[in-house]
Amino acid sequence: MSQEQQLFNAVDYVLSEAQKQGAEADVIVNRNSSFSLKANQGQLDEYKVSSSQVMGVRVVKEGRVATSYSESLQQSSLGLMLTNALQSARFSKQDEYQRISCVNSKITTDANEIAQDDNASVDEKIELSLALEQGVVARPHASSSPYNGYSNGEGQLIIANTQGTLCQHFERSFSCYAYTLFEKDGKQSMAGKVSVGRRFDELNSAYCIEEGYNLARDLLDGAPVATGKYSAIFHINALSSLFGAFGSALSGVSAMKGITPLGDKLGQSVASELITFTDAAYMKNGMAITGFDSEGFATQDNVLIANGQLNTLLHNSQTARYFGVPSTASASRGAKSSLDVSANHKLIATGASSASEVKAGEYLELVELQGVHSGADAVSGDFSFGASGFLCRDGQRVQPVRGITVAGNFYKILQEVDAVGDTQLINDSRTFYAPDVRFARLSIGGK
Repeated sequence: MSQEQQLFNAVDYVLSEAQKQGAEADVIVNRNSSFSLKANQGQLDEYKVSSSQVMGVRVVKEGRVATSYSESLQQSSLGLMLTNALQSARFSKQDEYQRISCVNSKITTDANEIAQDDNASVDEKIELSLALEQGVVARPHASSSPYNGYSNGEGQLIIANTQGTLCQHFERSFSCYAYTLFEKDGKQSMAGKVSVGRRFDELNSAYCIEEGYNLARDLLDGAPVATGKYSAIFHINALSSLFGAFGSALSGVSAMKGITPLGDKLGQSVASELITFTDAAYMKNGMAITGFDSEGFATQDNVLIANGQLNTLLHNSQTARYFGVPSTASASRGAKSSLDVSANHKLIATGASSASEVKAGEYLELVELQGVHSGADAVSGDFSFGASGFLCRDGQRVQPVRGITVAGNFYKILQEVDAVGDTQLINDSRTFYAPDVRFARLSIGGK
C-alpha cells in the first residue's frame, strides 16, 4: 500500500469511527518535509533533512467540541486520538455556534504555480549556501555573515469531514537569506535580506548579499534623532511586521471574545479614507496561495477596510454564526490547534500620490523594528518598538538613525495618514503588498 493510500485510509477510518460514536468530525492532515543548509567560515555548518506528519481531529457531539491529534497513522493510535477527543468533549462547554459546516467540498489547490518541480541538485544548493556567506565576507568591512542559509520544503494539507468534504493542497517553496555584520572604526551594525520563490532559480542571492550589506553599511553611523513627533514611512517589511503585530484586531474570534476594539465598529470609520485593506486569496507569485480554508470552504478576497470604513472582520463558520454575518472563508486551524481565523495575502491598495508627493519634506524612513510582538498590545492598540532607519528630506536620506523608540497607537495612526503612494511594493516573504504609506505623526524617543 502506498503512503498516500495509507493516509486516506486513516482519514476514512477516523471519520467513520466518529460517526459510529454519534459525533460529527473533521480531520486535518499536515505532512511536511524540508532541507536546509548553513555556512560558517567557508564550510558547510549545517546539513539538515527533516520531515513531519500529524493528523488532528475536531469532534462535535451534543453541542460540545474538542480536538486531539496523532503523529502515528497506526489504527490503535488513531483510535486513541478519537477517544481522547470524545472524552474531552464531554467536559467542554456547550458551543452552539461551532459545527462541522462545510458540505461536500471537493477542492484541490491548483499546483501549477505553487508546486513547481525541484530540478536543482544538492551540489547546486550547497554551492548557493556557501556563496551566500562568501559573497558577504568578500566585501570591505564585512567581518562575518553570522546568519545565512538556504532551505526548500514541501507541504501537504488534507481536510476532510463527516459531511463529505475532501480538500487537498500541495506546495513547494525555496528560500535563502544572508546577514552582514559590518565593522569599522570600532562600530558595528548588522542587517540582512531574504529571498523566497517557488523554484530554485527564482532565488536572488545577490539581492540578499548586496541589499543586506548596503543596509548594514549605511546604518553604521546611525544615532538617535531628537525626541519628538515625526511623520514616518515604514519600509514594506517593517510595515508588514506592524500590521502582523495587530492582526488579531480584524479577527472575528477576537471580536467574539471581546478583545478587539474593532468588534463593534462595523460600517464605521476606523482608518483614513486613503486606506483600503484587503485579504487577498490569490496574488500572482504570492506565497500564501491556498484554494480553501481550514474548514474546506473556497477562499475568497475580503475587503476588510474600504476607504477607511470597516467592511468586515475575518470570519470562520463559528464566528459568522455568532454574529449573524456571512463567513469570509478565513478559518485557520492546524492539526494540533483549535479553530481560529487568518488572512492569506494582506494588501493595502495603492493611492493617488506620486513618490515625490509621499516623500515631500522631512520624515523618518523606518527600515527595521525590534521587539514588535512584545511591544504591541492589540487590545489597546498601543505599541513601543526599538527602531532604526533614516531621517529623510524630499526623498533623500539625510542621516542614519539608530537607538530610537517608536511609539504610538495603531488604531490612531491608521486615521492619521498624510499620503498613500501610487506604486505597489511587496515584502520579502511575498505575503504583504502595500505602497508607501506616510503616517502623519509618531512619537519618537531619541536623544
